[in-house]
Amino acid sequence: MARNQNKIKLSHGDRIFTTINYCVLTFALIIVLYPMIFIVSASFSSAVAVKSNKVWLYPVGFNVEGYKAALKHPLILSGFWNSIKVTVMGTITNIVLTFLVAYPLSVRGLWGKTFLTWLWTFTMLFSGGMIPLYLVVVKLNMLNTYPALFVPMAVSVYNMIIARTNIQSIPYDMYESATLDGCSDFRYFIQFVIPLSKAVIAVLTLYYAVGHWNGYFAALMYLTERKMFTLQQVLREIIIMNTVDPTQMVGADELLRKQGLKDLLKYSLVVVSTVPMLCVYPFIQKHFVKGVMIGSIKG
Repeated sequence: MARNQNKIKLSHGDRIFTTINYCVLTFALIIVLYPMIFIVSASFSSAVAVKSNKVWLYPVGFNVEGYKAALKHPLILSGFWNSIKVTVMGTITNIVLTFLVAYPLSVRGLWGKTFLTWLWTFTMLFSGGMIPLYLVVVKLNMLNTYPALFVPMAVSVYNMIIARTNIQSIPYDMYESATLDGCSDFRYFIQFVIPLSKAVIAVLTLYYAVGHWNGYFAALMYLTERKMFTLQQVLREIIIMNTVDPTQMVGADELLRKQGLKDLLKYSLVVVSTVPMLCVYPFIQKHFVKGVMIGSIKG
C-alpha cells in the first residue's frame, strides 16, 4: 500500500517523452546489436549459405569449418600470440607511465605545475605528424620491434587527466598525515594512491588494452617481417585486401574449393579477434562506471 502511495505519477508529456526515449534507445540497440548477431551467425553457417545471402539472424547449414580453417592458418595463430604480447606489454607500460605523470601533476605546490599541465594538454591538439614520428622510430632503431607499437604513444593525455583527477580526489589530509609520519612521496604513491585508484586503473587498463588489441596502423608502419605481424594486420590482409593464400591453409584444400570460403573465413576471424576483449570486460565492468565518472565530476 505504501509502495503505491509513493509511486510518482507521470504527466502526459512525461509519458510521451519516456515512450519516445525507449523507442529511440531500442532502435539504437538494434542497429548496434544486429551486425554482431549477423557476424556470429554467418561464422557458424555454411559457405554456400553465406555466399548466397541466406543468413539473416541464425546460422544456416551449421558448421565450424571457418574456425577450423582459421586455426590452420599459421599467420592467424602467430598473429594472435603477437597481439597478446603487444597488448600486455603496451598496457602495463601505459598504466605505469600514465600514473607516474599524473601523480606529480596532482601534488599541491609543485613548481611549474601549471606550465607542465599546459604542455601536456598542448600535445592533445598539436603533434609532429606521422613522418617525424616515423623518423624518430627509425633513429631509435625500433623498426621491427614491438616497443615501436606502444612506446611512441606511451601516455594518453586524456587518460592521464582522468588519473590525475582521481588522485586529486583523495583527501589531502591523508598525504599530510603520511608525510608527518615520515612517509616519502614514492611510498605514499605505492601504498596509498595505487590501492585507492583501483577503479580508475581498471578502466584505463581496458581503454589501453582495447586500443592495442584493435590497433593496426602502427604495426603497418613499423613491422615488415610477417612472423611479427599482429592479428589485426593479418585480418587486414584477409578482410580488407580480400586475400587468402591457399598455400598457407594446411590441410584445407578441400575446403578451399567450396565457394564462399573467403567470406566464411572473414566472419570467423572477426569473431575470434573480438572474443578476448569481450572476456576481459566482465571483470572490469563493476569498476567501469565509477572510474569513468571520476574524470567527469572534478577537474
